[in-house]
Amino acid sequence: MSEQQTPVDKLSLEQARAEIEPLRTQLTKWGQEYYEQDNPSVEDYVYDRAYQRLVALEDRFPALKTADSPTQRVGGAAESQLTKVRHEIPMLSMGDVFSIDELMDFNQRQQDNRDVTVEPEYNLELKIDGLSLSLVYENGKLVQGSTRGNGTIGEDVTANVRTIKSVPQTLPEPLSLEFRGECYMPKEAFAKLNAKREAEGLPVFANPRNAAAGSLRQLDPQVTAQRELDTFMYYVPEYEKLGVKTQAAALDRMRELGFNVNPHNRVVHSREEIEQYIAEYTGQRDKLTYGIDGIVEKVNDLATETALGNTVKVPRWEIAYKFPPEEQATIVREIEWTVGRTGNVTPTAVMDPVQLAGTTVSRASLHNPDYLQEKDIRLGDTVYLHKAGDIIPEISTVDLKKRPATAVKYEIPTACPVCGSTLVHLDDEVALRCINPMCPAQIKEGLAHFASRNAMNIDGLGPKIIKQLWDKELIHDVAGLYQLTHDQLLTLDKFGEKSTANLLTSIDNSRNNSVERLLFGLGIRHVGAKAARIVMEHFGDLDTLMHAEADEISAIDGIGPTIGESIVTYFSNQQVTELIDELRDAGVNFAYQGTQTPVNPASEWNNRRVVLTGKLVAMTRNAAKEWLENHGAKVTGSVSKKTDIVIAGEDAGSKLTKAQDLGITVWDEQQFSQAMKEEQ
Repeated sequence: MSEQQTPVDKLSLEQARAEIEPLRTQLTKWGQEYYEQDNPSVEDYVYDRAYQRLVALEDRFPALKTADSPTQRVGGAAESQLTKVRHEIPMLSMGDVFSIDELMDFNQRQQDNRDVTVEPEYNLELKIDGLSLSLVYENGKLVQGSTRGNGTIGEDVTANVRTIKSVPQTLPEPLSLEFRGECYMPKEAFAKLNAKREAEGLPVFANPRNAAAGSLRQLDPQVTAQRELDTFMYYVPEYEKLGVKTQAAALDRMRELGFNVNPHNRVVHSREEIEQYIAEYTGQRDKLTYGIDGIVEKVNDLATETALGNTVKVPRWEIAYKFPPEEQATIVREIEWTVGRTGNVTPTAVMDPVQLAGTTVSRASLHNPDYLQEKDIRLGDTVYLHKAGDIIPEISTVDLKKRPATAVKYEIPTACPVCGSTLVHLDDEVALRCINPMCPAQIKEGLAHFASRNAMNIDGLGPKIIKQLWDKELIHDVAGLYQLTHDQLLTLDKFGEKSTANLLTSIDNSRNNSVERLLFGLGIRHVGAKAARIVMEHFGDLDTLMHAEADEISAIDGIGPTIGESIVTYFSNQQVTELIDELRDAGVNFAYQGTQTPVNPASEWNNRRVVLTGKLVAMTRNAAKEWLENHGAKVTGSVSKKTDIVIAGEDAGSKLTKAQDLGITVWDEQQFSQAMKEEQ
C-alpha cells in the first residue's frame, strides 16, 4: 500500500537527515490527532509502522535523535480546559513488537541483563483498546481520577470517573494507594454512540479508544454518564502496600478490592505457552465484548520489575505484542444514499463481498459527504477494508495504484434520493440533510420511532408491519395510525383476527400516554426521552409548549438553547401544526401525567440556583441534590453569575474558586446542615 522504503542500514547520514524531520513532523501531527483531539486520521498500524521507522533511524544515527522527538515523549499534552494533575510516579507508554520473534528477542535481552536476574516467568494480559486511567484512594475513598496526559501531567477527570459503574467509590479496606488501568468503551456502546452521532449530523468516532477518550474528557459529567464507559484495572505502582510479590497476585488482590479486572491473564514460562496464548486470543478477539489490539507481556516477579526499571519513555519489564492489521482488499461498485428519521442522508459503499473478522462484508458506511471526499473514494476503486473497533466495517485507504483510468471524482448529490427535495448543510454539521418533513423515507423511519418502547409504546407495530401499511397506502403519517380499521389490518400478511385485535388495542391504549412520550415520539431533533419529560413537566401540556418562545424553553435546567430552538423550529412548520391537529382529533392525550417535582412556595430555597461541589461527609451529593430539589431549588452543575449559592464540601476545587471570584455566597456543609434543620 505504500512504496518500498530503502532499508535503514543502506541509508547515508544525509539521506537519513532528509527523511527524519518530515517523519517526525508527520508523527507529531498524527499523535496530536490521536491523543489530544481523539480524532485520528490514520489507522494504528500506519502510525506504528512510521514510528518504528523513526526508532530505527534514530538507533542507526544517534546524532539525529532530539529531545522533542516523538520517541522521547509519552502520550499527548493535557487538555487545557481540564484541571491539571501531576503524576508523582510517571505514567509511561509501552514499547511495541509486531512478531513472536521480536517478542522473544525482547525476553532474551532481559535475561542477558548483567545487573538483573530475570526468570522466564511472565504474566500475559489482553491489551485493552482504551486510554490509561489513574485512580487515587485515601483511606479507602476515591479522591482522584486522572488521565495519563504526557506521562507527567494529566487531566483531572474525577467527576467523570464517579459516573463509571465499575469504579469503586469506597474500598473494603482503608487503603491509601494509586491504582492504574484502562478506561474503555464496550463494542455495543461504541456502535450505539456512533449511530446516534451520525443521526444527529455529528462526526463519528474512529474507534472505541477515541470514543472512550472523548467521553472521559468531557467537561460535563452527565455526558460521560450516558456513554456507558467501563474499566479494567491492572497495575499498582506501590505494590508493596498490597502485600503481593507477583503481577498475577496483584490482579487477584485488585479483584478482592472490588475493581473490574480482566479475567484472561495467564502466567507462562516458555515460547510455546506464549504462542499458544497469542493464538488463542487472536482467534477469540472478535467474540469479546470489548476491543483489544494486542497482548501485553509483563515480568511476573514484581521485585524484578522494580530492578529492571524504565527508559525515559517505556518500562523495561513489559512489552506489547500488537496484532497485525486485519484488512481485505475489495472493489467499490456503488455508493448508495439512505435517508434517516431526522433527514440525515448517509452514503454507503457497496463492494464485492469479502471475509473480514469472521463475517462476510459487502457494505460500509461512509458516514457523511466530508468523509467521502476526504477519502476520495470513487466507483471502481480498490479499497482496504477493516472493522473499526472489531465491529463496524470501514474503509481505511484507497489503493491509488489500482485506480481505473476512467475513475472520476464522485459527485455529492444535491437532491434527496427519495423525495427529490434540495439537500442542505445545517450549521455546525457535517451531515447532509433532507429538511422536507413529508419525505417518505423520514416518515417511515419516524413511524417506527413513534411506535417504539420509549415513545408511544405501540406493541406489535414493528418496521415490517409499518412497511406493509405504507406500501398499501394505509398510513401517510403517525396520525394515520389512529385511523386504521379492523378490515384494513386483516389485509396485511400473516394478520388474523387475534393479531388485528391486539394491534388495535395497543394503538388505542397509546392515546392515553402522558404527553412526554408523544413529544419524544414526534422525533424532534435533539429531543430525547429525558429532555421530553423535563420540558413537559415544566409546561404541563403540548399546546402551552407550542406557543412558548425558544428562550423560555432554553431556560429550563438541563435543556439549553439547542433543544429550545429545535422545538420552536419544529412547531413553526405548518405541516406539523396540521399533524398535531390530526392527533388532537384522534383523541391523543396532550397533558403531562407524570409526578410533578414537589415545591413548597414558602421555602427559602424555592427557585434558588445552587451548585454542589467537593466531598460531603454527613450525606451523599445525590441526597443533598434530592433534598434541595424537593424544596424548590434548581441544582446545576456549573457556577455562573446566575448561581445563588455554592455549597462546598471537602476538597472543593475550581467551582469554589470561580464562586469566590464572582462573589457568590459560599456555604460549608455545616451551614447547609443547619439550614436543612431550620427548614423542617
